[in-house]
Amino acid sequence: MSPTATIVLIVVLLLVVAAVVIGVQLGRRRRLRQTFGPEYDRVVADTGNRTEAEKELLERTKRHARLELKPLSAESRTRYAAAWEEVQIRFVDDPGEAVSTADELVTRLIAERGYPTGDYNEQLADLSVEHAATLEHYRSAHDISRRSREGAAETEDLRQALVHYRALFADLLGEDPVAHTTPAPRPAADETVPNTDTSTR
Repeated sequence: MSPTATIVLIVVLLLVVAAVVIGVQLGRRRRLRQTFGPEYDRVVADTGNRTEAEKELLERTKRHARLELKPLSAESRTRYAAAWEEVQIRFVDDPGEAVSTADELVTRLIAERGYPTGDYNEQLADLSVEHAATLEHYRSAHDISRRSREGAAETEDLRQALVHYRALFADLLGEDPVAHTTPAPRPAADETVPNTDTSTR
């Protein structure tokens, strides 16, 4: 084989290898986007580096695979749905306490499904593999719950927190815990009941 032919062959082989590598990378990227949805873009933005972000998401996937997750029994789902309805009823008279209880209830549900509940950030990372679609709801609810404990949350904030908690709660439960929407606090005589229809939110 002539030197020219050898060079051409090497170039062709390098191009083939490069195409295979790029194809693998694009396929991995597509799978990660499908798995993590908006969480993919969030991690890319947080790290500022797509390669590092994808390494982080792959590590989450591996860690998630080692968890011993388990489905809820029908009895447990019924118990959690009843507990959630109690939270909504309590919201009418004590929004702050209802949100605090919702946070505790969601944490118990997360633990019963088999997720670790020690470190909040690790908890988010573990949940992101199967519950990425509702993870931002959990972040928002957790932030409002923290502000509520500090006395910096308004009643409307607390109502939104309950809406956010309910999104993750239903996702983990596998069904909407109740058929009706999150209640609003009882208005004073001169106030109008706020719109609590969450279907357009």
